[in-house]
Amino acid sequence: MLKDKLDNLRKNGALIHNITNYVTVNDVANALLACGGSPIMADDEEEAPEITAICGGLNINIGTLNKRTIPAMYAAGRKANELGHRVLLDPVGAGASRLRTETARGLIREIRFDVIRGNISEIKALAVGTETTKGVDADVADAVNEDNLSEAVEFVKSFARREGCVAAVTGAIDLVSDGQRCFVIRNGRPEMGRITGTGCQLSAVMTAFITANRREEVLESAAAAVCAMGLAGEIGFFRLSPGEGNATYRNRIIDALYHMDGDQLEKGARYEIR
Repeated sequence: MLKDKLDNLRKNGALIHNITNYVTVNDVANALLACGGSPIMADDEEEAPEITAICGGLNINIGTLNKRTIPAMYAAGRKANELGHRVLLDPVGAGASRLRTETARGLIREIRFDVIRGNISEIKALAVGTETTKGVDADVADAVNEDNLSEAVEFVKSFARREGCVAAVTGAIDLVSDGQRCFVIRNGRPEMGRITGTGCQLSAVMTAFITANRREEVLESAAAAVCAMGLAGEIGFFRLSPGEGNATYRNRIIDALYHMDGDQLEKGARYEIR
């Protein structure tokens, strides 16, 4: 099932407009290229709708939010909706500041998102106003684990139903739901949390996956992206040599994405559906 999603992306490609944060923009571009997509970055309000119009998908990431780029996010999102393009929101740091939280909620009110992808603290901040985000990282008190997994699955399903989209909550255990079904994914390595931008890369890669595949398969496409990124983290970690650290690990992950094919993804993906 997941094999086809990566194969379609490799075959069809996907030009993705990224309004993303400047901390990770280069890694986002390289991760997109590695998985078969193509990146373009534009965050000025004057050109954002025009750039979105020539793309197939839009990835909005609020990681380095500022007053100049917020209007561009709205303008690009409205144009993408008008054209029927895939749109993803990564509400980085929602709950950490009022500007981030209110901007994310405003975007959700005004723009129809196919996927909202964040960590559990960010999604809780958007859902119920519980603001326990640790900067841009999830608070340890919110972490999804085996003990609270059933409760977390129901929470993510409820959020997806309320927002009318696929909700992708990533962490030690990843949850991807359309409100009815939930993929519980156990790929990845804890060391991925020591690299800046793996979540930002995933959001861009996920936008490419959902753009290259059919709209009625957004859930499966989003889950395939999560599995692919997690599997790349596993492969990259085991290819590290003594003395290599997080800088090399970042490159190993992108290399693993570059070389991954559908068969490898299907074999390596570890998930269940609830």
